[in-house]
Amino acid sequence: MVSTPAREGVNSGRQFLPSSRSPQVSPNQSLMPLTAAVNEPDHLEIGGCDVPELVQRFGSPLYILDEETLRQACQQYRQAFQRYYPGESLVIYASKAWNCLAVCAIVADEGLGIDVVSGGELYTALQAGVSPEITYFHGNNKSVDELRLAIDSHCTIVVDNWLELKTLTELASDHPVRIMLRLTPGIECHTHEYIRTGHLDSKFGFDPEQLDQVFAFISQQPMLDCVGLHAHIGSQIFELQPHADLSGVMVHWLKQAAQHGLNIRELDLGGGLGICYTEADDPPSIDEWSRVIAEGMVKACEEQGVPLPKLIVEPGRSLIGSACVTAYTIGSQKIIPQLRTYVTVDGGMSDNPRPITYQSVYRAVLANRMSAELTESVAIAGKHCESGDIVIKQANLPTTQPGEVLVVLATGAYNYSMASNYNRLPRPAAVLVHSGEASLILQRENYQDLIRQDRLPDRLHRSV
Repeated sequence: MVSTPAREGVNSGRQFLPSSRSPQVSPNQSLMPLTAAVNEPDHLEIGGCDVPELVQRFGSPLYILDEETLRQACQQYRQAFQRYYPGESLVIYASKAWNCLAVCAIVADEGLGIDVVSGGELYTALQAGVSPEITYFHGNNKSVDELRLAIDSHCTIVVDNWLELKTLTELASDHPVRIMLRLTPGIECHTHEYIRTGHLDSKFGFDPEQLDQVFAFISQQPMLDCVGLHAHIGSQIFELQPHADLSGVMVHWLKQAAQHGLNIRELDLGGGLGICYTEADDPPSIDEWSRVIAEGMVKACEEQGVPLPKLIVEPGRSLIGSACVTAYTIGSQKIIPQLRTYVTVDGGMSDNPRPITYQSVYRAVLANRMSAELTESVAIAGKHCESGDIVIKQANLPTTQPGEVLVVLATGAYNYSMASNYNRLPRPAAVLVHSGEASLILQRENYQDLIRQDRLPDRLHRSV
């Protein structure tokens, strides 16, 4: 293995190379999965598996998920809250980052709960064997059918608005429904406006001015068991202070609920910890973030004279983002003298819509020549019929050739989960790698899959 400090970036004009790491490295602070190495043929290796060989075996584009990195992140979160919070705590995975059977099963096996935001995510988690007792159902416009599924499954429903609250009072009949309330704390943080959800101008949650009405209404509903309060301030956050401030706001609301006779025993502070997408990113570690959350809750409870509640957090991106890479096969090039060179790959916005949606920035390496010198700065272009389908606007790479394997780092969060069939491209396969073995966890779609739900009308009405 070539050893280079994990966060120093390009060294001596060469590609970013994985470093030797101790098990205590925080996965969200690493560009590479924790098991990444450079093997004897100078190939990138993840989970003991040669990446170019994985592409030969499974095709490309290919999501490669490192099981060890995902498990390490789960363990670091769980152990940190056990270490810093003297009360009961629960870490739940915000599965919208990547919800599939394998990911849900691994996270549950590590003792984490699951946060879902649709009937489909709930169904997947249940099929993966996740206990409903540690499953929390979020969302700002749950359908009646989704609410019925949640009630029948006995999971906790995080109520977002008045319509949902009143619908639940009509649906609950056989047994009390366990609910939490999502509230908007009015706390802003420096992140993309589309993923900033704690400020008052947000589609999520009850407005704080309505709380007395909401608490009074719930106190008159014997079939609604309101166990907790929830708030979430955003995503890809590097700041710690907003999370510390949130504890004081939540404890204040807990006391307000008690005035209406509600026994709130769980406070869910959401997630939001960021990860490294490039060498310039410098997020706090999982341990540091967890300590601030735990100590902030203890301090708020002491100051306001409240017993410690069950503390819940919902990391998503920071659990799985750095655990996965996406491997592509390089195709054509277009050289525009004195302007730009485009290097095209066999995927793009259909397997990673974040650059075109959020202007997200990524880092890439040439997986089959890891030690090659960097000789050009190019734009990595996707294959879709969109001029904006650019995976990376400026990537420093060796001179590339068609057929070589390009790997984009840190693609575990919101890549497969936001993938589409735009331009009728089949969605990629995904493999789980561990100790030299690769297991297919998502099968590659084919053209038959693309038309499986299509229907031709009985008659086509031709114009005269």
